[in-house]
Amino acid sequence: MTAPRVVVIGGGTSSEHEVSLASAAGIADALDPERFDVVRLGIRPDGTWTGPEGPLPGDLAGAVAVLERADVVVPALHGPRGEDGTLAALLDLVGVPYVGSGVVAGAVAMSKHATKAVAAAVGVASADGILVHDARDPRLAGLKPPLVVKPDRAGSSHGVTVVREAGGLAAAVQTALAFDTAVLVERFVRGREIDVAVIEHADGSLRCLPPLEIVVPEGGIFDAEAKYAREPDFRVPAPVPPALLAELEGAALAVFRAVGARGLARVDFFATDAGLLLNELNTFPGFTPRSQVPRMAAAAGIGYPELVEQLVETALATAEPHRIRRRLGVATDRNTSPAPVA
Repeated sequence: MTAPRVVVIGGGTSSEHEVSLASAAGIADALDPERFDVVRLGIRPDGTWTGPEGPLPGDLAGAVAVLERADVVVPALHGPRGEDGTLAALLDLVGVPYVGSGVVAGAVAMSKHATKAVAAAVGVASADGILVHDARDPRLAGLKPPLVVKPDRAGSSHGVTVVREAGGLAAAVQTALAFDTAVLVERFVRGREIDVAVIEHADGSLRCLPPLEIVVPEGGIFDAEAKYAREPDFRVPAPVPPALLAELEGAALAVFRAVGARGLARVDFFATDAGLLLNELNTFPGFTPRSQVPRMAAAAGIGYPELVEQLVETALATAEPHRIRRRLGVATDRNTSPAPVA
């Protein structure tokens, strides 16, 4: 029996390029070579597609030729032009099953503003804030610090600033505009930062992994420096009472379903004295063995290789019929060009 061919894609053109490379490497290394035929693809910061030997002949056309012969794809890209539904659209057109969310969920979740609007519709609250496109927006004058300013569609906390004095607000907006054309300006939330991972099983059922708490200094945030320049302070399972755990899991599942996520997601919250507030949802969060979701899985007794294999199996089991080209008799020979579909 031929081993399933799994194509793992990393890199991308966003500011999260290096993180994505690390996630993709971890995933590819975790797949048992005796059970899976693993192919590694990369996307350079300039958009060039690469394979194990270097740039692919034909660039995108060469990548499509590789993808057409895959049984399943793991698109381990983070941020815009990857996690935002862009890559999912390509994979849908190719007709190959893939791990994670589709086009709509990826696009919605990439926008923090849109995610919060969808969450509000299912009763999950978030911090008060406004969306601006210019540091001269007159609404900014009515906001009182402390505030958090962040790009609407960026990850890894790039471009995020805590504004403690009104005089620094315009500069913070300009900083965020370097990463996106839309900027979210929110009330600074004082509370515990707690993440919940939602995993989809092959039968379509959903499971919440043990929550993870990010311990940050009083008045601080979990910014890019805290994530990558030093060892973060994670507590998993997060010490939460049963009532809060039930609320966290209920809210995470509600937002996961409302956005239309598939496969996996990490849903980030603030637990405050006034209640639970949604921070954001990541449809393909960081996925190195040291990242949050694998740590949560470990707390549930699920090792990293087992977690990766589960995601691959779920993608194969839950794929829509039009995506499964090889099962329909198309491109059954990996050494020949795909046959035309009548």
